[in-house]
Amino acid sequence: MPRSRPFSHFEQFIQARHRIHWLISIIFVLVILLEYSTPPPYVFGYLYVGAVLIASTRLSRRATIWVTAIAIALTLLNLLIPGVVIVAPDTVANRVITVLALGVTGWLGDRLQAYEQAITRQRLQLQAQEQLAQMREDFVSTLTHDLKTPMLGALETLQALRSENFGAVSLAQRRVFDVMTRSHQKTLQLVETLMDVYRNDSEGLKLHRQQLDLLTLAEEAVADVVPLATSRQIHLRVNDESSDFRRSYCVNGDALQLSRVLVNLLSNAVNHSRRGSSVQVVMGSKHGHYQVCIIDEGQGIPADELPHLFDRFYQGQSDRQAKGTGLGLYLSRQIVEAHGGKIWAESRANGAVFAFRLPACIHELPLAATSQSTT
Repeated sequence: MPRSRPFSHFEQFIQARHRIHWLISIIFVLVILLEYSTPPPYVFGYLYVGAVLIASTRLSRRATIWVTAIAIALTLLNLLIPGVVIVAPDTVANRVITVLALGVTGWLGDRLQAYEQAITRQRLQLQAQEQLAQMREDFVSTLTHDLKTPMLGALETLQALRSENFGAVSLAQRRVFDVMTRSHQKTLQLVETLMDVYRNDSEGLKLHRQQLDLLTLAEEAVADVVPLATSRQIHLRVNDESSDFRRSYCVNGDALQLSRVLVNLLSNAVNHSRRGSSVQVVMGSKHGHYQVCIIDEGQGIPADELPHLFDRFYQGQSDRQAKGTGLGLYLSRQIVEAHGGKIWAESRANGAVFAFRLPACIHELPLAATSQSTT
């Protein structure tokens, strides 16, 4: 049974070709009867256009050329056959115009067929590329999901070893376990980020919105990054660009996702700052939006790389971009844009600025007016 299907399709194709050949033949017979049963001044060669058009849309380019050539030859041959009337110049002119019309029709049909074949090839190439991209996406998604389980198992084992569940642990061994734990945690974070990126691309980012204070989120993110900043001797500060008193920055957003953006940008700033320098988180408002600027004192960013920093897997030529995977900034862009905001980067003479802005809430969160805190 499975073998009969291709054979039946082939038979249908052959039958369709035969029907087209018969239709073209009938058109030629009818036009020949009209042409050769009337005097040469009566030109019916225009009717060959139907056969040429059918050939150009249903048959090969070679068949179209043959049909056009035969139609032209029969149109000119009618000047000599049956030969019972002297051919006038205007009759020759009419025949020549008919031949030109047939030739142009055949040429246009041939061009149309060539364009359709080119479009078909491009469509097939695009479909193949889309299928390849989907296979790659599925492979990466499956791989990252499978990597997460052994990473969690390794972290649990290291935690058990550090807790001396399998015997006493010396100070040197504890330091080794700490290094291994940090390495596994970074790898697990990378795997989870990769999973989130592909999930967001395929399913869209699902937000659990609520009214929250962007300043509070920034302070919590700073607290999360303090251990990393301490290890690199980086001083963290949170400032308000226009006030010395604490005020609310109320936005309607997902606290967990926006915290990931802040931690990503802060970690990026700390990792690319010089030892002993500072990283500032500057809060501000502009045109109905609340803005967060994270300013570091590291290496600047080349102007030609700025538009591509938030592309997936993008790594520039400078040392600053070469250190990352290109996932953290891309995920941050996904989150900010899902909130209806905008994220961008700017280069300075002695560092860089990564900033984003979100629509402000109409109803502010009630906060007491206290002096500005510095972390």
